[in-house]
Amino acid sequence: MSAPPPSSPDLSDLVARVRDERCERSAKTLVERLYPLVLRIVRAHLPRRSSEEDLAQEVFMKMFARIEQWRAQMPFEHWVSRVAVTTCLDALRHQKRRPELRWSDLSETEAEMLDHVLHDEADTGAGDTVGARELAHKLLETLKPADRLVLTMMDMEGRSVADVQSATGWSATLVKVRAFRARRKLRKAFAALESAFTPSPSPAS
Repeated sequence: MSAPPPSSPDLSDLVARVRDERCERSAKTLVERLYPLVLRIVRAHLPRRSSEEDLAQEVFMKMFARIEQWRAQMPFEHWVSRVAVTTCLDALRHQKRRPELRWSDLSETEAEMLDHVLHDEADTGAGDTVGARELAHKLLETLKPADRLVLTMMDMEGRSVADVQSATGWSATLVKVRAFRARRKLRKAFAALESAFTPSPSPAS
């Protein structure tokens, strides 16, 4: 197995100064360098009604609290990504999850998008694209945090199995199994929504 790519020299030096010298300037620079990475992860997995800034600050608090645990065998950026993903998962678990998505939960745009899908209408405009993404996010909210995470990364962001491995620490087999099961649950949630949308045939008189 090939060794993981090393952290950039700048980051390694900053981490060393934070750990060994408690250098506040280095700590500030470390936050500035990693902020775009952390914010991207937080925005992708943000629990509803959560403040992205508050969640990003929580990631950095955990990063500094656990910085002694980092080992150079893993690039520091990958280690911070894991901290960010775990923080988002914890926030999602604390959020009350709706067991199902009801027709009444959909906005007008989302309902129109579902209508297009169910009637196999090919003409989709910009509004439909927005509606599709919003509908997908609402369907994802019916899943458990880990299932939501793996589908967001792989299907919404186009990340590879290796990317998910790096961010979560899961094995490749676990990533694939979770993705397979999560997609099956998502199809089940969509089928339930489709059933609610399609009126039952009236009984023959």
